Amino acid sequence: MKTKEAYRCSDCGAQALRWQGQCPSCKEWNTLEPITVTKTKARPVGAAAARDKPQQLHKLEAESFASRTSGMESLDDLLGSGLIPGAAILLGGEPGIGKSTLLLQLAGIQAKLGHIAVYLSGEESLAQLKNRAERLDLLIPGLLAIATNKVEDALAVLDQPQPPGLLIVDSVQTMVSPMVEGIPGSVSQVRAVSAELVEKTKKTGTTLILVGHVTKDGQIAGPKLLEHMVDTVLYLEGDRKHFSRILRVLKNRFGPSDELVVFTMKEQGLEVVADPATFFLGVRDPSLSGTAMTMAVDGQRPFAVEVQALVSKSFLTIPRRTALGFDTNRLNLLLAVLEKRLRLNLGGYDIYAKITGGLASRDPGLDLAVISAVMSSFYDQPLPESSVYWGEVDLNGQVRPVAAHDIRVKQAGRLGHNPIYHSGTCPTLADLQRLLFGKRG
Repeated sequence: MKTKEAYRCSDCGAQALRWQGQCPSCKEWNTLEPITVTKTKARPVGAAAARDKPQQLHKLEAESFASRTSGMESLDDLLGSGLIPGAAILLGGEPGIGKSTLLLQLAGIQAKLGHIAVYLSGEESLAQLKNRAERLDLLIPGLLAIATNKVEDALAVLDQPQPPGLLIVDSVQTMVSPMVEGIPGSVSQVRAVSAELVEKTKKTGTTLILVGHVTKDGQIAGPKLLEHMVDTVLYLEGDRKHFSRILRVLKNRFGPSDELVVFTMKEQGLEVVADPATFFLGVRDPSLSGTAMTMAVDGQRPFAVEVQALVSKSFLTIPRRTALGFDTNRLNLLLAVLEKRLRLNLGGYDIYAKITGGLASRDPGLDLAVISAVMSSFYDQPLPESSVYWGEVDLNGQVRPVAAHDIRVKQAGRLGHNPIYHSGTCPTLADLQRLLFGKRG
């Protein structure tokens, strides 16, 4: 083995070949410190390499995945076929959103089903884990816990004669591997720890769940390679001021990658919402102006949500534009289309728009509902009772069809909403204006 000198940032753990005043990764000054890097020789070619020859796919025996239920039917549908032995799952989410609670519940359910579940925590003590498990009524014999930040302790759990069926590592950023240098959470440590755990669980048949921290932008922290190393990437999101949580699947090798599960936070933990179609709707008064109903689709699930808008006279030099639950830039774009195509003078008004219930959506079908709510508030005239709106609005004021149209129509009919305004009933914004408010401009 050969050694060479390199430099490592004491803040983020990034490495550089030569010293620099500023870290090229985190941009901090005077944080690069000299370290010694050991280089291993490449493996020899010959008999060992002969095992890596390409093989004919049609002669390979198909690998059967004897999946088992997670104990939550909605979670089984989200994962595709429940928990797969040897599968690696990455769960991300903001601090305090409920990741540890959800995973402790999952471990408890697995223990009740007769499977050994081990909860490894690098952030909490065993006493803290016991208090949480006691609150969730999960103190059962099959649920084991260990508080450590050493990856060799996790590997020792997997080396037992009877390895657990489920291993939860909370979180991967707190684990340390002696094979590489770096502080916990650094790029090199996260990569090494994940690689060791994923490789070991695939050999033992244990289902591995890694908890990942997120950055300020809401992305899972650590190298992007981490998401490619695992089989499934889940993300738990929601507003901590509301009791709803949404678990999304961003990548899935064993099932669909556009599904989600809605949970509600209760004293006994997270509970699956059986019918989330009207969960975010709440109580509404259709006789008020500035409100519009829409069928927002996330994955393959339609949600009945209310879009509210407030258009009021502004006394500021630059009127305010605020959007909650969707992109503010999209609101500005839609307002520009209204001013240009319908000749509405909105330059002297403060305009606020939001999706009620704490739901955040990027569904382009919200465009028509947002515009309808803005026009309703601008004219101070309520929209037709039980009416519903969806459609994407382009820069020419045309209403375009959106995905999952049939699903939206079916859900609107089930909830008794009529009339329905979409690209087929109002092809342009001028048609929408005429149908709702007459020939007003």
